[in-house]
Amino acid sequence: MEIELKNLKKSYISADKKSTVTAVNDISLKIPSNQIFGIIGRSGAGKSSLVRLVSMMEHPDEGEVLYDGVRVDNLSEKELILRRRRIGMIFQNFNLFSSRSAAENIAYPMEICGAPKEKIKARVDELLALVELSDRRDARISTLSGGQKQRVAIARALANEPDILFCDEATSALDPQTTTSILNLIRKIQSRMNLTVVMITHQMEVVRDACSQVAVIHEGKVIETGDVKEIFLSPKSPVTKDFISHIHSDDSSAGGIVRWSDDGGEYELSFPSEQQGAPVLSQLAKKFDVEFNIRAAGIQTLTDASVGKMLVDFSGSQVEAAIEHLTSQGIIVEKVGE
Repeated sequence: MEIELKNLKKSYISADKKSTVTAVNDISLKIPSNQIFGIIGRSGAGKSSLVRLVSMMEHPDEGEVLYDGVRVDNLSEKELILRRRRIGMIFQNFNLFSSRSAAENIAYPMEICGAPKEKIKARVDELLALVELSDRRDARISTLSGGQKQRVAIARALANEPDILFCDEATSALDPQTTTSILNLIRKIQSRMNLTVVMITHQMEVVRDACSQVAVIHEGKVIETGDVKEIFLSPKSPVTKDFISHIHSDDSSAGGIVRWSDDGGEYELSFPSEQQGAPVLSQLAKKFDVEFNIRAAGIQTLTDASVGKMLVDFSGSQVEAAIEHLTSQGIIVEKVGE
């Protein structure tokens, strides 16, 4: 299911009721079918407001939302209810019924649609097996861990066989190890069911580990979009660079960049997969009158590729020529801070 957004705008009355706040400001975007697409932004960037429009929870003030070329933001109430049933939603805080068991939570969307009991039971058993919770079928929600609760929430979101799955900060309340297991589960489900998955997050780690494409949202606008590999290799906006730099400093155990010197690091080098094993800098020093000092290095492992990063200082009489040579070899060189 391809999603297309055309010139979406949405404003809200401010808390003091004296002005309006534009949360979504003329966003146009294509979300391809059968992929995991990330929407990332800081708190207040407008990403949650955007997903409410895309998922038809709210109507835009202006613009259009299309699913497979068919406009859906102007559906009648009856048509809207039917279309929403084919959308799955996963939230940060699970939103499960504490009075129901795991199986009963999963069954709920089918019950309100009037599905036969035999079909509900078979579907619940199938989904419990999919999320690896068959042995917790009759467990009360209060007895489950955070990761198990999110697995129940994922199964419930899939109950009515949706063609689109929205994940709104679905891993923000989980520890890193559980986050990894949930992202692996979502990837498995997407591949098996050919779903279009839209992941809304403020964590670049989620984009790195799960998504194939990403849009970066800032102040209600899309400021950068593209393949995750290209974004990591060559981020264009300062906001995107900041997201990636925080992975470098905070996530070294998961393959981020390791900095062993707080000094220097004038140039950032980004290496595509095919260049990561080559003695590039040694060859550079032999070819040109330059010396190099590596201040930090590491590899970011993406869903279908990897990106090598280095922070390096160069000195000598041929630094400019050396950098031009690196660029000709497919290595992206950027001056830090520019």
